[in-house]
Amino acid sequence: MMDGKQEWRQRMLNQLRQLKAAEKEMYDRQIAAHLYRWPLWQTARTIAMTVSRETEVNTLPIMEQAWREGKTIGVPKCDPRAKTMSFRRLESFAQLEKAYAGLFEPIEKQTTPIDRDEFDLIIVPGVCFAKTGYRIGYGGGYYDRYLPGASAVTAALAYSFQVMDDIPAEEHDVPVKFIITDQGVLHCER
Repeated sequence: MMDGKQEWRQRMLNQLRQLKAAEKEMYDRQIAAHLYRWPLWQTARTIAMTVSRETEVNTLPIMEQAWREGKTIGVPKCDPRAKTMSFRRLESFAQLEKAYAGLFEPIEKQTTPIDRDEFDLIIVPGVCFAKTGYRIGYGGGYYDRYLPGASAVTAALAYSFQVMDDIPAEEHDVPVKFIITDQGVLHCER
């Protein structure tokens, strides 16, 4: 099954890398606009999200918007040895450092932990998605270990071409409930 996922991941990453900067910016703005109008964003007080990497929907302006709206943002800190992650409260981009796998993570000395139960909304990254909410991530399995038992609403930000009818999924995969794309909010049905 993993070969399947690996191939899907590679194919989609190649497609994402071919997205022209102007197009990506336009999609990012459309996705953010749908997100801000979404009632579950509006009512969420504490939100988990990652600092986007180059092929992902840009989350930096989304974090700035959340701060403007008085929301609390938690960003993940990974422990590659234990393959686990915890979230820490981010109040400024100055509290980030480049860490594991070139990802930006919170500086522990400057941030405080946020417990999983405190989140109202967890925005889950991924490379490709099924309409049912299943996702292929980067292969670390961090979210599949973090999400079981979380009470927060789960959502992903994705370009519409990243959403397929179906993708390979395994027993332990945890689907998201919503996918916010440049075309609107998709409520994942299973």
